[in-house]
Amino acid sequence: MLCAVYKSPKKAETYLYVIKRDDFSVVPEGLMTTFGTPMLVTVLSLAKRDKLALADIDKVKKMLLTQGYYLQLPPPREDLLKNHRSENSTADDE
Repeated sequence: MLCAVYKSPKKAETYLYVIKRDDFSVVPEGLMTTFGTPMLVTVLSLAKRDKLALADIDKVKKMLLTQGYYLQLPPPREDLLKNHRSENSTADDE
């Protein structure tokens, strides 16, 4: 299975996978508006891959086959202040 991967110029670390290069007909209009003008990153074959860097390859394949696209959102940002407070409150309690 081939797919084209595009990055969003509006949303950092957000990628859109589609089956056919430059064919966004299956992507909802609202999503395309939010995503912005897609910028091609790569065209890749998922057939012989068993993993992707930041996405679950099985989920990507399933979504491409069922809805024609897959949206990869950035990983949640780590709340360093919350982690610091949590670690210090535990240390203070001991």
